[in-house]
Amino acid sequence: MAAAPAAPAAPGGTPPPPDQDPFYRPAGAIAGLPPGTILGSRQVTVAALGVPVPVAAWQLLHTSTDTRGAAEAAVATVLLPGTPAPAGGRPLVSYQVAEDSLSTACAPSYEMRLGREAEEPLIAQALAQGWAVVVPDYEGPGSQWTAGTQAGHAVLDAIRAAERFAPAGLAGAGTPVGLWGYSGGAQATAWATELQPGYAPELRIAGAAEGGVPPDIAQVARAIDGGPASGLYFGAAVGLSRAYPEIGAPSFLNEKGRAAFARIGGECIDQFAREYAFQRLEDYTTVGDPLALPAVQRVVAEDRLGQRTPAAPLHVYHAALDELIPVAGVRALVAGYCAAHVAVEYREDLLGDHVSLAATGAPEAVAYLAARFQGLPAPRTC
Repeated sequence: MAAAPAAPAAPGGTPPPPDQDPFYRPAGAIAGLPPGTILGSRQVTVAALGVPVPVAAWQLLHTSTDTRGAAEAAVATVLLPGTPAPAGGRPLVSYQVAEDSLSTACAPSYEMRLGREAEEPLIAQALAQGWAVVVPDYEGPGSQWTAGTQAGHAVLDAIRAAERFAPAGLAGAGTPVGLWGYSGGAQATAWATELQPGYAPELRIAGAAEGGVPPDIAQVARAIDGGPASGLYFGAAVGLSRAYPEIGAPSFLNEKGRAAFARIGGECIDQFAREYAFQRLEDYTTVGDPLALPAVQRVVAEDRLGQRTPAAPLHVYHAALDELIPVAGVRALVAGYCAAHVAVEYREDLLGDHVSLAATGAPEAVAYLAARFQGLPAPRTC
């Protein structure tokens, strides 16, 4: 395993962004290498609000496959708490943050080094259990936000790489693994659970916790179009068109739309969500409703969750009053899993909203994963 070169720090000691950091680029050809192969590693310092966090942390550059199965290099961050490993060895939790961005400068591997990753308090809850944690940059080098297959592959391959990384002290493919994510991170988590039986069957997935999961991107887009969160629709359209160029976005965008897509393409969610609030995407196109186009409908159908059966038990939690992701779609997803005999525990919160449930649902998610690591029977609410 080669150590990748370190990029010089920017003035003031700030790490360079990924597009200026050679660590993020493989030194040679990667086609034909097994997914999850470690191409490079380096020890890093992660921070919260600018203050270093007392954990051992490494970044791994590893192989993965994109939406169409082509080889790509991805980055993941492995975190180890300072506490002794639990009896029987450390489990591994793959935590998917809501990356929700169109630039690698917003990827968790970089955000955690800067101390800007808002979900670090949730990650800390997993570390407090004595678990190892891997945080994948699951959108890949092209920042393909909302592309489910891309995300699922990157999550599973980050787990493979973490299990192979000797300093993590894990039991290789025998490591019990839990997955956890909320919102955009839940989409990546859910895709990983659906793809795992066929793509990474050797992994021992003990269970997964996914909260605020968006099963159908088109359903979410229609719910938020023209409202305060409409910028997310714009960002998702850009991310999905990167994974599926057959959508043909340039052919139906007007001049205003082409300018918007170019601007959004290098931004994080806090930027485009603010800039394109209360906008309708149809005002940026020449076709009215782009979701009605046959090419778009085919891609949206391919990117819809619920078409494969997870092998692992699931804890799914959602706010009944979720203002971004309609609860009806999640209920349908859970019903489909139940019909396929997946062990699902579904919790519907009657008081919270999309943002608040990320925090209030975390303790139960941690407890669910802990019970799976202990080998307790998975609850079913089907």
